[in-house]
Amino acid sequence: MSGEKQGEMLDVEMLDVEMLDVEMLDVEMLDAEFVIIGAAIIDVLVRPVSEEVFQTGSCAAEDIRMSPGADALNEATILSRMGKKVRLETVIGDDKAGRYLMEHCRENGIKVSEDCVKEGLVTGINVVLVQEDGRRNFLTNPKGSLRSLGLKDIRMPFPKSAGIVCFASIFVFPQLKTEELEAIFAQVKRENKILCADMTKCKSQETAEEMAPALRYVDYLLPNDEEAMILTQTDTVEQAAEVLCSTGVSNVVIKCGKQGCYVRNIRENIRMWVPAVPDVKCVDTTGAGDSFVAGFLYALSEGKGIRECAEYANLCGSKAVQVMGASEWI
Repeated sequence: MSGEKQGEMLDVEMLDVEMLDVEMLDVEMLDAEFVIIGAAIIDVLVRPVSEEVFQTGSCAAEDIRMSPGADALNEATILSRMGKKVRLETVIGDDKAGRYLMEHCRENGIKVSEDCVKEGLVTGINVVLVQEDGRRNFLTNPKGSLRSLGLKDIRMPFPKSAGIVCFASIFVFPQLKTEELEAIFAQVKRENKILCADMTKCKSQETAEEMAPALRYVDYLLPNDEEAMILTQTDTVEQAAEVLCSTGVSNVVIKCGKQGCYVRNIRENIRMWVPAVPDVKCVDTTGAGDSFVAGFLYALSEGKGIRECAEYANLCGSKAVQVMGASEWI
């Protein structure tokens, strides 16, 4: 595997990042092809939901279920079920919900340290209200584990066996601002690994220029269209991709739902749309973006070119929207 910036000499003033003694870690934790960094929570999904429930007080739903969720855990679950060895860097609470997630990781072969369980922390639970057309509304607990990951919770250096590190969502964690992300991302490149990153909508009117010190290390950035245009303050996907590349990102892959995705590659000067899978019936869009990212990462690890990676990512995203839940399709 080769990232666009692998081998690049780094000259960045790092934060005081605690480096762990590799010899002290469980050998199994070091045997990973991917490191995924981000949130792990529980989703309670209800479908279909309409505004009628707020007038009647009670409505029947075709499907109500509990499922592991959040970007990092979704990506880790899908990659593991695809046969990849995955290490997850996250935090969860020492409660029933946290124990459920730890058991899920064990059952799916996801490597996660017992140290990620934090006493006094409430494991995040999202209530996901899914409309008839698959669109969603969320009820979240901002004080739970969903937004609690900090720099000290991410074990570095990363395993030598891991060729790809993915930061599952920029802007999710209040403790991981540009400076902290720069420290993490610089460490990934210092270890000569491929760095991928996804994002959510920026929370504090951040701009691409402000995020550039961290984004310059990213080999593959995978936002959706709305996230990309808000961050770059542009009106089109193509414009957003150009602005993001101007920060130093080597490859921008923008998820665009039914339109597929837009790819911008700097080194080979690629600008292209990769169409979505046609004739897909959308049931639930929960986890579709995470499935897209997982598919892209899988294809990347198999040595595929950027078009093939995007095509496979579109395929995985299309499979995700046809079923209820984020990772039940695989």
